[in-house]
Amino acid sequence: MGALSHLRVLDLSRVLAGPWAGQILADLGAEVIKVERPGNGDDTRAWGPPFLKDAYGENTSEAAYYLSANRNKQSVTIDFTRPEGQQLVRELAAKSDILIENFKVGGLAAYGLDYESLKAINPKLIYCSITGFGQTGPYSKRAGYDFMIQGLGGLMSLTGRPEGDEGAGPVKVGVALTDILTGLYSTVAILAALAHRDQGGGGQHIDMALLDVQVACLANQAMNYLTTGVAPKRLGNAHPNIVPYQDFPTADGDFILTVGNDGQFRKFAQVAGQPQWADDPRFATNKLRVANRAVLIPLIRQVTVFKTTAEWVAQLEQAGVPCGPINDLAQMFADPQVQARGLAIELPHALAGMVPQVASPIRLSETPVEYRSAPPLLGEHTLEVLQRVLGLDAGVVAGFKASGVL
Repeated sequence: MGALSHLRVLDLSRVLAGPWAGQILADLGAEVIKVERPGNGDDTRAWGPPFLKDAYGENTSEAAYYLSANRNKQSVTIDFTRPEGQQLVRELAAKSDILIENFKVGGLAAYGLDYESLKAINPKLIYCSITGFGQTGPYSKRAGYDFMIQGLGGLMSLTGRPEGDEGAGPVKVGVALTDILTGLYSTVAILAALAHRDQGGGGQHIDMALLDVQVACLANQAMNYLTTGVAPKRLGNAHPNIVPYQDFPTADGDFILTVGNDGQFRKFAQVAGQPQWADDPRFATNKLRVANRAVLIPLIRQVTVFKTTAEWVAQLEQAGVPCGPINDLAQMFADPQVQARGLAIELPHALAGMVPQVASPIRLSETPVEYRSAPPLLGEHTLEVLQRVLGLDAGVVAGFKASGVL
C-alpha cells in the first residue's frame, strides 16, 4: 500500500501543472479521480502528434503529451455546466480529501464548485487552485500558459546565447518547466495542508500561481539581482557564478565540464596538460576565474578539441572532476545509469497492449511508488466510480449518460 493510499483526490485540472501534481499523489498511492468533459476530456488528449500506436502501428486517440501526466488515475466524464453534473461533483468532493483545479479565478463559483461552496459540505477538504497569476493582484483574471510565464517571469532573459553571439536571443526551456515546477510545489503544499489537518486542523484553500513559482525558482539568479540591483544577462551554457561550468568542444562533439571548487580545477588542469593554470594568479580561485572568464574559456577550448568526448569523460571521472556528455533522448534512455535506475517502464494499456512511461524519481524504502494503471481512456471508470463512491446503480448512471451529463 502506498504512503497516500488512505486518500482520495478529485482532479478537476487539465493540461500539465495540475495533472502533474495529481500523478505524483497517485504514484504515492492516493486514489485519484480525474473529472473530464464528456466527448473531449483533457485538452492534452488531442495535443499530438505523436500519438500512442496500437498493436498494428496505427495511431490511437491518446496523445503522448496526455500520457506523460495521468497514470494511476481513474477517468470520469461529467458535464458540470449542468445542474445534475454539478451535484455529482459536489457529492464526489464530499467524499474526497483533496481537490485540484486549474480554472480561471472565479470560474468554478458559477457552478457552486468553488472552495467556499465545497468547504460548506466538506470542512476537511484541501482545495488546491492552480492559475497563471494567483487569486489576487491585477493579473489574476488573466489566463496563463507556461511559455508566456517563462517570458514574463524572467526565465527567458537568462536562457539563450548572450548578446553579440550568433543566434543570440531569449529561448524558452525545452519542456514546460514552469508547469512541472508548479505541479511539484502544489504537491508540497498539499502534503503540508494534510499534515496540518492530521494535527487536528481543518481543510484549507491553496493558492498556487505559475508566476509565483517561476519567480521563486530563479534561485541564485534572483538573488544576484536583489543583492546588486543589476539584472543578470544571458550567458548561453555558462554559469554566472562558477567558472569553468559550461560546454566545451571535443574532437567528436561537445561535453559539459562542471568544476565546482578550486581542488577540482587543479585536477582538471592536470588532466588537460596545463597544470600551471591552477597557480596562475588569474585562475587560482573561482572568484578570479569568474573575473577572468574571457581569458580562461578560450584557453580551455583550445585544449578540449584534441580529445573525444568519451576520452574526456573517462579521464576526468578517473580524476574526480564532474563532467558528462550531451545526450539526446535516445542516448539518455540507453545510458547504463538510466537503465540501472529503471527510469523507463511499461504499463498495460487497453488500446496499445503496453504504454511506455517515465518512472517516478521518488524512491521510498517502506512505501515505494506503485504503478497500478496506465493513463486512463476518456471516461473509462465513470460507471465504476459512480457506483463505488456514490452508490449509484447502473440504471441511474445509464440515464445520466443518455441525457449527456456523463
